[in-house]
Amino acid sequence: MFQLLKMMRTTAFLAVLCVSLATTAVSMGVWAVSLTAQVTTMTASAAAAAIANRKAIAAAVLRTKAKARLRRALVVVPVAGIAAAIAFEREDYLEWKQDNPDGDLEAYGCEVSAVSAEIVDDVLQDLPEQVRPSRDWLLARLPECEKPAG
Repeated sequence: MFQLLKMMRTTAFLAVLCVSLATTAVSMGVWAVSLTAQVTTMTASAAAAAIANRKAIAAAVLRTKAKARLRRALVVVPVAGIAAAIAFEREDYLEWKQDNPDGDLEAYGCEVSAVSAEIVDDVLQDLPEQVRPSRDWLLARLPECEKPAG
């Protein structure tokens, strides 16, 4: 009888253990499916955001190119070109002034000159060879500015 009781206790323990393991396995399966659904949703959201950002960047690049093209077209016309160039430069200066309230026109000119010197090769490369000035000639016409200490 003691053997029977011991066997029933062992059987009950094994049954409880099996039920616990089965319950844990089922709950882990449900958890895995839930996480998979969350990952799928997040991946789809990230992909949609990437596509939207790509479209926004492409639209911004197109706007910038169109603006530059319009500026080039206006500058070609002699009188209107001079007025347009002055207006564009004033607009750029006012934007710069918002970021640099203590700056003056000379500081703006130096900053524009430094940036222009950095990109002169890219600009010259885009020009047709027949009208492309030499790099040295162009750099010689940029204003000389003091280098900031540091």
